[in-house]
Amino acid sequence: MINLVDLRYARMGTPDLEGAVRFATEVIGLEIVHRVPDKAYLRGDDRDHNVVYFKGDPADHVLGLELEDEYGLEAAIAELAAADIPHRRGTEDECADRRVMDFVTFQDPSGNRFDLVVRPFFGTRRYFPSRDAGITEFSHVGLRTTDAPRDEKFWTTHFNMRANDWIGDAALMSFDAVHHRVALFPADRPGIQHLNFQVASIDDVMRSYYLLSDLQVRIVFGPGRHASSGAMFLYYEGPDGMVYEYSHGVRMIDDPSYRPRQFPFTPEAFCVWGAKPDVPEFQD
Repeated sequence: MINLVDLRYARMGTPDLEGAVRFATEVIGLEIVHRVPDKAYLRGDDRDHNVVYFKGDPADHVLGLELEDEYGLEAAIAELAAADIPHRRGTEDECADRRVMDFVTFQDPSGNRFDLVVRPFFGTRRYFPSRDAGITEFSHVGLRTTDAPRDEKFWTTHFNMRANDWIGDAALMSFDAVHHRVALFPADRPGIQHLNFQVASIDDVMRSYYLLSDLQVRIVFGPGRHASSGAMFLYYEGPDGMVYEYSHGVRMIDDPSYRPRQFPFTPEAFCVWGAKPDVPEFQD
């Protein structure tokens, strides 16, 4: 079994690099930490970066997941090979581009692309936000899946993932105490469905709601509160149709007797306050 220890980054193509960077800094509140002509690296915590925008196809996404050490990487390569999962070791230049010491890349059955990385860089100075959105960390990712039960089995068989709750077939999965690090949402194509940043308080969620409304940023869900994780949330649309989320108060699961719960795939299961999602993957 491949043991994941952290969520590191999302890499996303965009035809308008300057526009994506402007939105990330002026609206989301991320700090730009590294820039080359065709890429921009940004963060919202003490990791070296959480998001990379690069000039390219907006459907081109890669999610970076961290392994504990080099031995974990060798074990992961052996697990992938034994399961006949196609994979490739990163080159020296690719490692430098990802700002990690080593990695292997593969795809899940839906075609979502992943890097398994070891010794990723940390920031050499504290995160300094471009606006005070209250961001504390890059916390989780929603992924599209073309077959949710199949992909859930893939992650729970080959990785130390577990489903902590389900909304319909959508599995909310984690490898640590956080309620979910990866959520699988049924869709007709692969790709990152949304990116989540935790914020320090519900006040930060609401301040951003009014600021984003004033900026005429499209709010697609919330403010609200999830029935599953208990988190208070706000979802909004950024460049290339990517959805971003601020949330606060996510459930931590450290009780070994906790049993996953099955929620119906209804608006009430997504929001106990009554907000209705304008997000295709959250709609029946």
